[in-house]
Amino acid sequence: MSQQPNLSAFIWSVADLLRGDFKAHEYGRVILPFTVLRRLDCVLEPTRAAVLAVSKEHAKDGEAVIDAFARRVSGQNFYNLSPLDLKAILGDQDHLGSNLLGYVNKFSREVRDIFQRFDFANTLDRLYKANLLYLLVEKFTSIDLHPDAVSNYEMGLIFEELLRKFSEMSNETAGEHFTPREVIRLMVELLFIEDHEALSASHAVRSLYDPTAGTGGMLSVAQEYLHSLNPEARLTLFGQELNDESYAICKADMLVKGQDVGNIVPGNTLSDDGLPGKRFDYLLSNPPFGVEWKKVEREVRQEHERLGYSGRFGPGLPRVSDGSLLFLLHLLSKMRKPEEGGSRMGIVLNGSPLFTGGAGSGESEIRRYLLENDLVEAIVALPTDMFFNTGIATYVWILSNRKAEARQGLVQLIDASGLGSKMRKSLGSKRKELTPEQIRTIVQAFGSFLALEQAVVLDANGKELERVILFPEVTMPNAPEGGKVKRLPFSKILRNADFGFRVLTIERPTRDEQGNIVLGERGKQKGKPIPDSSLRDTETIPLHADWREYFEKEVKPHVPDAWVNEDKRDPKDGKVGIVGYEIPFNRHFYVYEPPRPLEEIDRDLEQCFANIRQMMEELGI
Repeated sequence: MSQQPNLSAFIWSVADLLRGDFKAHEYGRVILPFTVLRRLDCVLEPTRAAVLAVSKEHAKDGEAVIDAFARRVSGQNFYNLSPLDLKAILGDQDHLGSNLLGYVNKFSREVRDIFQRFDFANTLDRLYKANLLYLLVEKFTSIDLHPDAVSNYEMGLIFEELLRKFSEMSNETAGEHFTPREVIRLMVELLFIEDHEALSASHAVRSLYDPTAGTGGMLSVAQEYLHSLNPEARLTLFGQELNDESYAICKADMLVKGQDVGNIVPGNTLSDDGLPGKRFDYLLSNPPFGVEWKKVEREVRQEHERLGYSGRFGPGLPRVSDGSLLFLLHLLSKMRKPEEGGSRMGIVLNGSPLFTGGAGSGESEIRRYLLENDLVEAIVALPTDMFFNTGIATYVWILSNRKAEARQGLVQLIDASGLGSKMRKSLGSKRKELTPEQIRTIVQAFGSFLALEQAVVLDANGKELERVILFPEVTMPNAPEGGKVKRLPFSKILRNADFGFRVLTIERPTRDEQGNIVLGERGKQKGKPIPDSSLRDTETIPLHADWREYFEKEVKPHVPDAWVNEDKRDPKDGKVGIVGYEIPFNRHFYVYEPPRPLEEIDRDLEQCFANIRQMMEELGI
């Protein structure tokens, strides 16, 4: 049975000790590094004596030699050369602070960096002055956080729950640091489903990258899932994270998992790519929703203008108020070239990147690049209320530069917004979760690559009783007494070009006071009608429609004096009209429901009026 809830509550109880001496938003700066310290202390305990022995044996051989032998003996990518551990430190109250700091400084370089990110030395000083240091060390020394007692998966959940609570206390955006585990699991399964055979091969080796790594949840779940497919497979994990505390936790987690923590780098991914030139087999990300990128605007614009398509942001720049598409472009730059095996990626975005921005805007040009280069495999609409910090609609995009032949030139849209189960207890804004069965359903729909419907069973009062995805082998459910079954689309297969359109500029002539058309008198405009800018309009037509036929059929009959401004041409294809792309997800899944018959509405209204009259009579009005 999982110990995670009890351990979370126990660690959280440490806050009771801090109350009064620390502000609520500072609890995380104390509890998180002590949790990491106790975890590492427990991991190294079985090999502590052997590491000390080998360090003494090679004391004269230099730091590099000691480092190599200590790692080998510890069985980890880290070690500690102190003769003390937390229990021994607790036994010497007179030197508790100095011994504890000395113990931390005897860790290998990667671990020391973690505690520097937590500003641990300053925290110890404050705890000592508040007479809390002994009580805190005693608390943490009493719990067992060895991987045999608390698995890596459970430890990840503990870190995430604590971080969420601390983020709420400090009014930070918790969702910037981590993603719900079932959403990650869905993304990972969608990412790996087409490669099961290759990943099942003996000693398969793959790389995975998350540019917004948070506490490392996506990296951890991907590693666990691949290991469940093939225990011999090896997934090398890479990531970058801006928030120091999240970075420290992610790095600690990767250390315990045996990963090379040099692959986890700090910093802002958009302004300072910490892994330049690196390309990966798989890529995952949940960038912050709707967060502006003004702080890094200068660096991003410089790269866009100076490097163009040789850099990361060649296709275009979105508006400064939302940088999520910049992370998508960054991920594209990290894909392996198709001739080198290609890559697949999954990214969580809100609804804005689907349709924000008109023809020629940065957002539209980015969508154009994705679709004209056939990079989008599928987009899955998730239920609302899935994330800790927001209840808005979210979408998982799956992209690849090595599409299967059957998917080439096509995009699959899956509307899973009607799935999701209500949680017994909300966690922030998170009120729903995807069950393992629902995840399997979505993955099956993606894997089948079929247009599918779903049957929604409603009772007599219109309450949903059941939702069944109508795969070819599934039987249509029966309607309950007085109820009905609604058929709605669940999966649609569309051509890339279906998302494109062309915007024509429609001009009308300027007229004088007598209503006569005013003609130009010189230059190119001589003898031609002068357009009236106040009457200028636009028409949106399907991408591959003939604009002349459309104009003659749809515009000319209604506005006989209008004409198309043929000077307004797309800068890329040179044709009349500006090209745009949008993905109107909801429009593709909209099902028209005719209104109820007027007679039925009249009967309901009459019944309401009768009820009101009866209530008034009873009240003597």
